[in-house]
Amino acid sequence: MNAIEYRNVRMAYGDKVVIDRFDLDVPQGAFVTMIGSSGCGKTTILKMANGLLHPTAGDVVVDGQNTKAVDLTALRRNIGYAIQGSVLFPHMTVEKNIAYVPSLLNKADKKRTAQAVAKWMRIVGLDDSLRGRYPAVLSGGQQQRVGIARALAASPDILLMDEPFGAVDEITRVSLQDEIARIHQETGITVLFVTHDIGEALRLGTKVLVMNEGAIHQFAPPEEILAHPATDFVRRLVGKERQRGGVQAR
Repeated sequence: MNAIEYRNVRMAYGDKVVIDRFDLDVPQGAFVTMIGSSGCGKTTILKMANGLLHPTAGDVVVDGQNTKAVDLTALRRNIGYAIQGSVLFPHMTVEKNIAYVPSLLNKADKKRTAQAVAKWMRIVGLDDSLRGRYPAVLSGGQQQRVGIARALAASPDILLMDEPFGAVDEITRVSLQDEIARIHQETGITVLFVTHDIGEALRLGTKVLVMNEGAIHQFAPPEEILAHPATDFVRRLVGKERQRGGVQAR
């Protein structure tokens, strides 16, 4: 089954067409990395999956439900969302940030919420001593881990990530890449992950979506992207990464 389906999607802002005739099936349990030139529509496609944006034409179907005809609040409860810089609630502690969505779902069941917080802090590698701290005193890597834990704390089936590691240093970035790959392997969650780094896309994705100017150039496993680039655009992306010596498939 597919977790997300884009059916003949078009997105335009006035006369400017950002996406046109976009068709894509995202299988359940896939880790799809999305790479392409700036302004090619990656984030637009991502935001359509949880109803933050609706297409000008066409349909987006999530877990068998058209986003145009579903309760978006209910839809988003089953979709985690993590973006660059984590965007935590500054007035809330680590514990309260992670507990935010579970507490809405669990209502008075505080024990269940506390268990969710403990579970995801452990999974993303956050020491329990950080529970009572506020985002301002955390490192960039710690803030990003809190953001990931918050996105996953309600145990969603789908996780959307928009350049989540772009604001951290290289060592922290590699560590976070390892963590999200492990979480995917352990949970089987469906992940859509936008990145500007072809090396990151190839390393993390079970499938890689390469886009340019609102169109799909290739959608394939990383090994196929490396061995058989479908267009000159894909070939140039892979070639640049080979020159850096950073090509590595998951």
